[in-house]
Amino acid sequence: MDTLKDFYKEERAKEWRAKLRKNIKTKDRLEFTRVEMLAQDPNVRNKNGDEVNLGLTEKLAVAEAQRCIDCPDPTCITGCPVNIYIPKFIKRIEEGNFLEAAKVLKETSSLPAVCGRVCPQEKQCEEQCFYTIKLNKPPVAIGYLERFAADYEMNSGQASIPEISESNGIKVASVGAGPASLAWAADMAKMGYDVTLFEALHEIGGVLKYGIPEFRLPNDVVDFEINNLKKMGVKFVTNFIVGKTASIQDLRDKGFKAFFVASGAGLPRFMNIEGENSIGVFSANEYLTRINLMGAAKEDYDTPVSLGKNVAIIGGGNTAMDAVRTAKRLGAERAMIVYRRTRAEMPARVEEVEHAIEEGVEFLNLNNPVKYIADEKGRVKKMVLQKMELGEPDASGRRRPIPIEGSEYEVDVDNVVVAVGVSPNPLIPASVKGLETTKWGTIVVNDDFQTSIEDMFAGGDIVRGGATVILAMGDGRKAAAGMDKYIKSKLVS
Repeated sequence: MDTLKDFYKEERAKEWRAKLRKNIKTKDRLEFTRVEMLAQDPNVRNKNGDEVNLGLTEKLAVAEAQRCIDCPDPTCITGCPVNIYIPKFIKRIEEGNFLEAAKVLKETSSLPAVCGRVCPQEKQCEEQCFYTIKLNKPPVAIGYLERFAADYEMNSGQASIPEISESNGIKVASVGAGPASLAWAADMAKMGYDVTLFEALHEIGGVLKYGIPEFRLPNDVVDFEINNLKKMGVKFVTNFIVGKTASIQDLRDKGFKAFFVASGAGLPRFMNIEGENSIGVFSANEYLTRINLMGAAKEDYDTPVSLGKNVAIIGGGNTAMDAVRTAKRLGAERAMIVYRRTRAEMPARVEEVEHAIEEGVEFLNLNNPVKYIADEKGRVKKMVLQKMELGEPDASGRRRPIPIEGSEYEVDVDNVVVAVGVSPNPLIPASVKGLETTKWGTIVVNDDFQTSIEDMFAGGDIVRGGATVILAMGDGRKAAAGMDKYIKSKLVS
């Protein structure tokens, strides 16, 4: 079939027959209420590391799937960076064919159990739902349903593997093993390539393992998705730093024909204010990596992270929410978000902000740190905050924060975590001669995600400078398509 629209013209005939058999009319579907996600009690979960959201029951999943009205032009698909066949998988749930729903997800997504948990569906597929754009009603809970189908398959012991083309014997490699690389690897493996991912750390998954806490994304979920890739033939090499352990040229000499660079944006960004080098002031990357990946919150750890009773996180994104909610779970009596705009301008997911509030996190909005004060041993003990007010919108479309003169005041802190953004990993750009980069250090790519080096492609945060998991995955899929086109034009007769 030539297009998704053609596909749905054929599929809808089947789905409408199924709908008539169930005797559920469109007008009835419009009256259904969106389901709510089951979750741990806030006063219990803020003291443990278990996953907050508990998923949907089969009954709730089917009920929510019945809300989908089979749009003739499913705009929800255009809102998804990896182009999941959303109405198709939802209809399989409505029919009770949960394993088939998971198979549909895997046609385009290599990490459905991950995406169902961490993707900002409210700004992507759900924002394009018929209910949202036409009726001003809550959209179909696409993310909840994606998680349900993926989890059902994971717990069934009957995980499916996508169809793999016959091997073409061509070796390709990725620098990094985060979400962009995992999505790229899945598509390249499906096309028959010999795929290897080189990862600098000792664990596979990138930000999925070191950046996102287990109360939001359990490691066993990530491991399940990675094991599926291994069953597809994807190989992983850990503790391997491309540019140090071996160069790109060394890998070319070993027979690799093309490369996907997805080394991320792991370089921390600070505010360059007085006292920022004090003991107890962390970057969000260091704080979360040491706790999530290295177990540094344990008392018997060789280099434990200080936990603190008064912990301030500077920033308003998802990383800031992850850090402050982690601090709360580690015993902080006062866990604070310091953000220079109002809650309405926060880039974090609404759900993450609401969960933080429920868990007892304090929000100091319209405040900005201007100085940290250390004790005689060099450990941070106070932060000086300046109150802000909002002016005209800036380039991001949000109203610009303006300092209020003479409004400074002090707040006691034991730890400060700075979560105001990250910069691209500079290793690959510095080690590959002729690789074009921007003034921000990101790699320049064309529409096929091909770099200025013919056999190198790139995607994810090393190109975007910091974005979501699903956008990185979308880059990986597009880079795979571009690489396949390049290889077939250059290397395959």
